Amino acid sequence: MNIQIYGKRDCPDTRKAERWFKERKIPFQFIDLKVKGLAPREFETVAAAIGIDKIGDIGSKRFLEKGLGAMSPSRLRSVLMEDSLLLKTPIVRNGREATVGFEPEVWKGWK
Repeated sequence: MNIQIYGKRDCPDTRKAERWFKERKIPFQFIDLKVKGLAPREFETVAAAIGIDKIGDIGSKRFLEKGLGAMSPSRLRSVLMEDSLLLKTPIVRNGREATVGFEPEVWKGWK
């Protein structure tokens, strides 16, 4: 497994995901979205695995403050690529597989 956790240190679900992998002694790489966003290829892999409509945190204060309520999927893709703080967290990636949020039932099946 090659686990990557994209999240924010102040996100409770991100901390829960880190703890879940640590307790099982599964190594992972943490990427702080406040410091570094997803590279374009990483973003496309995650969007393909999860769906572009599910990775944006459309109910967040930041999303609403920017006036991004209703937009086309193509516009949403470019906005999310530009501002990684608009993504739901944590995004947990294992190669081409990915989840958003705290999903231990899915992670148990990863090899």
